[in-house]
Amino acid sequence: MRKFEFTINGNDYEVELKNFEDNIAEIEVNGTVYNVEVHKKVQHPKTPRLVRQEVSTPRSHSKIKKELRTKSTPIKAPLPGNIVQVFVKEGEQVKKGDKLLTYEAMKMENELKSEKDGEVKSIKVSPGDSVLQDDVLMEIA
Repeated sequence: MRKFEFTINGNDYEVELKNFEDNIAEIEVNGTVYNVEVHKKVQHPKTPRLVRQEVSTPRSHSKIKKELRTKSTPIKAPLPGNIVQVFVKEGEQVKKGDKLLTYEAMKMENELKSEKDGEVKSIKVSPGDSVLQDDVLMEIA
């Protein structure tokens, strides 16, 4: 297992630790096997061990309240640009693929089309407005 060299009273010894269980070590000294009892003092750590109490959750908070969400889909600007024309009004019904607005981005005019059927809940922009990427332009529910 492990090899050690000891000098005792001027004599050199080669010691090999064969096995170590509990407080008995089986060692081989210059070819002869010995069972040696090892005396250990129990060392107590200087730092106290901290034990934390279990955290209990109050019963009133055990149920999570779900907020009612409107099923509106935000229409966001894919690129920064300027709004050129808005084709729909608030409250108007649109179908998937209908033109919603035209905007100019990177010196090109682009059309945004509806991603689903629904009603235009709110329009957040008007022609001439500058928008940044991911700005909400309108909501469809």
